[in-house]
Amino acid sequence: MNDVSFEMITVSEAIRLAKEIGGKDGLNCIAELDETAVAGSREYAGNEQNLPLFGIPVLVKDNIDVKGFHTTAGSLALADNLAKSDAPVIQNLRRSGAVIIGKSNMTEFANYVSTKMPGGYSSRGGQVIHAVKPDLDPLGSSTGSAVAVAAGIVPMAVGTDTCHSVTACAMGNGICGLKPPAGTLSQEGIIPISKTFDSAGAMAQNVSDTLKLYSAMRDEPLPEIKPTPVGELRIAVNTANSDMDPKERRRFLDKLVKTLRNNGAVIREVNDPPTPELPAIMKREFGPGLEEYLGKSVAKLKTLKEIIEYFDAHPDTMKKYGYDLLQGAFYDKSQEAFIEEEYQKAMRSRGNEIERITEEISDYDAVLITGPTYVNHLCGLPTITVAGRSLDANGVRQAVMLYGTDEYRLYAAALTVEQLLNSDDPAI
Repeated sequence: MNDVSFEMITVSEAIRLAKEIGGKDGLNCIAELDETAVAGSREYAGNEQNLPLFGIPVLVKDNIDVKGFHTTAGSLALADNLAKSDAPVIQNLRRSGAVIIGKSNMTEFANYVSTKMPGGYSSRGGQVIHAVKPDLDPLGSSTGSAVAVAAGIVPMAVGTDTCHSVTACAMGNGICGLKPPAGTLSQEGIIPISKTFDSAGAMAQNVSDTLKLYSAMRDEPLPEIKPTPVGELRIAVNTANSDMDPKERRRFLDKLVKTLRNNGAVIREVNDPPTPELPAIMKREFGPGLEEYLGKSVAKLKTLKEIIEYFDAHPDTMKKYGYDLLQGAFYDKSQEAFIEEEYQKAMRSRGNEIERITEEISDYDAVLITGPTYVNHLCGLPTITVAGRSLDANGVRQAVMLYGTDEYRLYAAALTVEQLLNSDDPAI
């Protein structure tokens, strides 16, 4: 995992691009920028060239602590929250030689403010613009990170994912995004939604570089991962809600499945739609998790109640799209027993789903998602988005999303799928 294969973008070039095309007059994907970061880059460094990410400029989502930067989760309510230290995932990146050049804009509170809030909007940052076509939905909530990578500002960026916040952003902007298995990366120093589902995640243009970033975020690096021969692949196709995808996307996925089958891969179908447990668990865990983080921070506001009161006191800036999710996550003592009962019920049901899904797909290297679902996130399974070179009607690289029970088998399968998507086969 040591050879950096991506096209080098120097720290000084990344900072220039961030200012020129990533600012408020451009894609608006940059929340804060450290123009002094060039002093620690490869242009001025000494003998650290053996580090896996030596001198590579990286952007970090604005809900992750980076020392000296504000951690606001995109909210003016936390505008005073200056990080005193790096989150552990950032510490690991720095040990690997990465240069953190700034923070990226995001959907406010990781898209846990309002069901009406568009992807990439926040009271602090405003609206992030899609990397390829301004009128497209840039999706949420790791929006700024995905856009910055897709636009070529940085080769790599860090996001967070509770339910498709890395993977959907990556797919929507035509890049690779990875959410690792639940519990693999430290959640310390990250403004949370749900301790059960949250994870930091990695974004880059391709699978190989995304794995390098993820490897550097871990306490222990990944082992070497090589593509699985296509004739040895075992792929399950999750057909749940596939009829909700646009026709162009369905044709693309059908061609990929046909190509896999024609090259000897074993293909079968499963049908695992979304189930109600995930929203119930998020609702119960958001407030306590947020307050635990705030209690360790320098932010003035320390409770969910105080944040809601801040929204109420500043309606013009804070309530443009409402705040029904924030309100729904706040409950008083009289409701606590009922909320806890629903939570425990959802957690038991989740345990049953994990057992069922694991038994169903454990013999397969990867499951291909063909329609809206979040069963992979409910079960804490590693998930990766793989982009090819073909473009859709909007000029965005077409991509697929895969999940599985074994992360190493999944990543090896993703490398193979990427090779197929970038091949000269006219079928895809």
